Amino acid sequence: MKVGKSGLSKVLIVRWLGQISDGIFQSALASFVLFSPERQTNPVSAALAFSVVLLPYSIVGPYVGTLLDRFSRQRIIQFANYSRAANLLIIALLIRQGSTGVLLTLFVLIAFGINRLILAGLSAGLPLVVLKEKLVTANALAVTGGTIGVVLGGGIGIGAKKLFDAHLSSDVSDGFIILIACLCYLTSGLLVRRLRRFEIGPKELESSQQDAGWGEMVEGFHILRSHGDSLRGIIATAIQRGGLTSLTMMVLLLERNTYHNPNNPDAGLSGFAAMLTIAGFGIALGAFVSPFLVGRFGRHKWIRIAMVIGTPSLILYSLIPSVYTIGITAFSLAAAGQAVKVTNDALVQAKIHDEYRGRVFAFYDMAVNSAIVIGAFIAAFVLPISGNSKLLPLIIFLTYGLTSFGLLRKTTFVNRSLPTI
Repeated sequence: MKVGKSGLSKVLIVRWLGQISDGIFQSALASFVLFSPERQTNPVSAALAFSVVLLPYSIVGPYVGTLLDRFSRQRIIQFANYSRAANLLIIALLIRQGSTGVLLTLFVLIAFGINRLILAGLSAGLPLVVLKEKLVTANALAVTGGTIGVVLGGGIGIGAKKLFDAHLSSDVSDGFIILIACLCYLTSGLLVRRLRRFEIGPKELESSQQDAGWGEMVEGFHILRSHGDSLRGIIATAIQRGGLTSLTMMVLLLERNTYHNPNNPDAGLSGFAAMLTIAGFGIALGAFVSPFLVGRFGRHKWIRIAMVIGTPSLILYSLIPSVYTIGITAFSLAAAGQAVKVTNDALVQAKIHDEYRGRVFAFYDMAVNSAIVIGAFIAAFVLPISGNSKLLPLIIFLTYGLTSFGLLRKTTFVNRSLPTI
């Protein structure tokens, strides 16, 4: 489907290759931290693993948003990709040496922080390379292709690990997998050069004399408050992602400690990868149907519907807990979650002026990351080490229902403001 200007294909290639690289990197990291025989996985350690890579971005997020609205986004994304490649060289060396200390954690934090900067910049610049009426479709391509890229990259990483493990120790093979991701990040940085310096913005640089950081983030937040539907959509998307994180932790523990022998972490990793693949199909479906259903219902109503459309599967799993019903749940909620995400991204992009869009998407990322951490720690509090729980799916079910019928109720979640572009 044609979605507009020629720069879109360049943005998509950079995003997709970068997220394939993310999948390769994350598979090696998961293997090293969560699926190693000598490192027993429990809810608290898994929650800490989620939070340690996400919370720091919430601190630097305001400054990231300011940079994206002040300087060439193309230059920032190019430099960030090169920096990420260099950072992974250090991580590969540390993992090869079996390091699990503060130094490894620090460089992993840097890697994930750079990743969020890149994704926020690409999302902020997307409206400049696509026709406004095609934003939902463009986001479906960008976000969904990227998410599938993460799943594909994870599969590549797992396949490479099995190949390397036949000849190398586990830690050394994880290090080599990260080197593959490093090369992909370097290639992604080179591909950014195909974009012109200000092709993805910012269009206006009058704010360059303002103070950077939280002051400008607050200003961007005030702009967002004047578009209440966008703010409510961001909060709803964050809540949806928090619930998905809780479910992901449950699946991780089930695959690691219940559906497979805990002493055979490779089987648990393969089972977890299979569940992620099932979720990937759901993601593709949610993105595919959203442009058509937005045309039928409108963005606001479709977000409200998508928030709850997958929740019956949570009740199904609570009544009949099994590997099959958890697969159905993963597929359903991934489809619904992607529908919420791509539609709300388009809603925010269409409402917010380019001058503030970088800051708004930085706030968007901060809200989602914070919700992911909260979801992880709720799961850590509720879940046993086996992962078997009927309570957690019910909590997610009630939270999604309250969000759809409360926060997104028809009388408040409506298009009352005019677009600023």
